[in-house]
Parts: sequence; C-alpha cells; structure tokens
Amino acid sequence: MTSAVARTRGPTTTGGAPIAAALAGAAGSASSAGRGEPSVIAAALSGLTGVCPRCERAVDPSLPYCGHCGARIDASAETDACASCGALYQVGVDLYCARCGHRVGTPITGQTPVSSAPAVPKKQRISGAKLSVLNDEGQPYSTITLDRAGSVVGRGDADIRFDDVYLSPLHARFEMRDGELWVRDLGSRNGTWCYLDGPTRLTDGDVLLVGSQVLRFRRLGYPGPHPRDSDATRRMGSMVPSADVAVLEQLRADGSVRDSFHLSPARTIMIGRESGDWVFPYDPTMSGRHAEIRSQDAEFFVHDAGSRNGVALAVHGDRMVKPGHRILVGDQILRVESV
Repeated sequence: MTSAVARTRGPTTTGGAPIAAALAGAAGSASSAGRGEPSVIAAALSGLTGVCPRCERAVDPSLPYCGHCGARIDASAETDACASCGALYQVGVDLYCARCGHRVGTPITGQTPVSSAPAVPKKQRISGAKLSVLNDEGQPYSTITLDRAGSVVGRGDADIRFDDVYLSPLHARFEMRDGELWVRDLGSRNGTWCYLDGPTRLTDGDVLLVGSQVLRFRRLGYPGPHPRDSDATRRMGSMVPSADVAVLEQLRADGSVRDSFHLSPARTIMIGRESGDWVFPYDPTMSGRHAEIRSQDAEFFVHDAGSRNGVALAVHGDRMVKPGHRILVGDQILRVESV
C-alpha cells in the first residue's frame, strides 16, 4: 500500500454512485429552470443522504453505522483503499478486503524494543492482552499487544511474525474469551508449549520438555495374570516392581522412540543431568536435578525440581494462560504480562 492512496473520513460520495447521480440531476434541473442556486429539494437531499464507503448504498449520515453492511460511516471511521482492487476498507478494523480478500490490516511484528522513554499518546485502539518476548536470560526485550479478535503467531503470513526456523508459517493462535486469554496450537511441526507453574497431573499422550529432552507419557495399564505352564515349571526373569503401569519415552526429532523409563505405583523418579533415576549427562540445558515424576494413588504428577529452564507441557486443544505464564513457540519464549 503506497502513500498515494487517497484517504477519506466519514460518508463518501462518488460520481459513479446512483445517489450522486440523482443529486446531480436534481441540481441540473433546477439550473435549467432559470435559477442560479440549487433547488430546495436538492439541498434537502444533500443534507439527509450519504453513501456508505464500503457498500456504496444510500445511508443516513446522522447514524454511526450503515444499515446495510454494518460499516462505520460517521467521521470517526478512517478508511483507505485496497492496494489490489481499490475497494474501501476501515483502517484498524478490517484485516482483509471484503471484495478481493487481499490482506489490508497491518500485522504485528514481534520486534518492538522495550524503551524507558515516556510513551507518546496515540489514537486509542481496541487491544487485548500484552506479551513480552524474553531473551536467553529471561529478560523482556520486546512487547506485543494482541488483538481482541485473535492473533496468530508464525513465520509466514501471521499477525505476529518472527524470523525463526523452528516456527511454522502459522504456528499458534491467541484469543480472548470472556476476559480470559487462550492459546491453541495450529498443528505446528514443533508444537506449542506452556511452562508449568506447579504440580501437573499427566494424562496418556502428554509430551514434556525437560531441558532439551522431549519425553512422552504413555499409560500401559495393569498386566494380566500369566497362565500356568503345563508341567508346572516356574519361569525365570528379572526382579521388577509389582507392575509397570506407565512409561516415559524419549523421542527423537522424527518422533521415534530412543529410550524409555517405566513407571510403577508408589514410585517417584528424578530426572536430571547429574543425579537422579534417569540421567542425561549430555544435555547442557538440563539442571543437575531438573524434574520429578511422583506417583499418587493411580495417577502421576510432574514437578519442577527448581530447575533453571523449567518444565514445559505441550498444548493439546485450547489452554488458558494467565499473567506470569510463559509460552514457548519455536525458539521464542513469550510471557503473559496482562490480560
């Protein structure tokens, strides 16, 4: 969109519009009658009639919205022309052209630096939650204001764009519902992750991020009884806990399983880089004692053991996030500042 595109405010009439032609005809007939001034009827029509800038139908300019398409027509509405087809749209309201579908809204970039300078008053816009983008030290270096109608994060044609090879073109969507902020993964390749702020119960299929290890929790169920051998000979085997009812699987980048650790009732395991039941000495992003899987009755809960980088859980479906929560998308860590 170039600066040469003309901007208009409020009701707009064009020479090709039917109502403009009618007004021009009324004024012409009055002049042919031998008067130098417009007729009383033409003056009345020009004072009571306007044209919607979006649908170009006759409207009452004293009303704030068009009764046909719902577009705002009073002086507070700022309009511009689509760079593709020339149709008018409302600045700050429309994201796509109603005629050709070309994108006309300005996407939010995730690179607005945080500044200590006093804010300059700007025109008020309807905005939603505020997010901070964190650096490697966990400090905010840019801020993002989400649109109340919803904002998509990604590497491609998204509302919030990052030049990040770990992000999918359309990665995740943030949306406000009844004053609450929700996030949904849009089928991205690397998933959307929420860092845990307390003990969390694991369900079958949950995927954890512990350091740089992607661990999947799977339920196995309780094993059934072994049938007796025909000659009553007992079988030899490893001494194991009474029952392995769940398993943690270490996943490769292609989703295949590299290693696994079985879980049994009444057993707590520690995961870490230096000490614990399952140790990953080759992972520098994992703390010495990073996470703990605790068994409570028939359920398993994951706890952060005071690690430096935290424990994250992959988002399945919609997940509500609150101020202070951190979300990992691609290689970007976002923190909710306000809702």
